[in-house]
Parts: sequence; structure tokens; C-alpha cells
Amino acid sequence: MFATPAFAQTAGAAAGGPQDMLIQFLPLVGLVLLFYFLMIRPQQKRMKLHQQMISNLKRNDTVVLNSGVIGKVVRVEDKEIGLEIAQGVTIKVVKGMISEVRVRGEPAPANDSKA
Repeated sequence: MFATPAFAQTAGAAAGGPQDMLIQFLPLVGLVLLFYFLMIRPQQKRMKLHQQMISNLKRNDTVVLNSGVIGKVVRVEDKEIGLEIAQGVTIKVVKGMISEVRVRGEPAPANDSKA
């Protein structure tokens, strides 16, 4: 049945008890935990902060969209906002596309070089 006596000896040892099965699955459980703490949990925190930021939107907030468009909120609805991107130009934007809300007194960075 077996080619050599060495194969016969290892075949009996391979059919071990529950401890051997636990040792085999331990690295898999470790990888799942590592994946959870490095990937899933931080993403959930980021999503929660984004939802909180969107729910706290109010009129006259300055927002930046995912596309880079900057504007002032003029109307807040359930799923959309009215955004004034230029004087007299108002567009409707889905709330989920807002990437950040800027503080009113936040200074704009100077891009000019004074050399």
C-alpha cells in the first residue's frame, strides 16, 4: 500500500487530534484579525466621520466637492444641497459628493512665490 515504511509512519501522524486542526487554522484566524484591524475598522471610522460631517451641514458653510469645486451652501435638503459656485450660479449637489467642510475663518494658502 505505501511505497516505503517512512510514508507509513507519517500517514498515521497526519491524522492527529483537534489540537493539530487548531494549529492549522490559527494562522488563518490571525490573518482575518489583521485584515479587520488594518482595513475594515479604519474605513468604518472614516465613513462615520464623513456621515457626521454631512449631517452637520448648514447654510453659508464653504464646502469642497470630490471634483475639487469649492462653493457656499445656500440650501440644505435631505439628500441634496444647493451650492453657489459663483455669484448668481447655484447648482444641486448630492451630499455624498462633499469631501470636506471648510471652517469659515480658515486662511487660504498663498501660492505666489516671493523670490
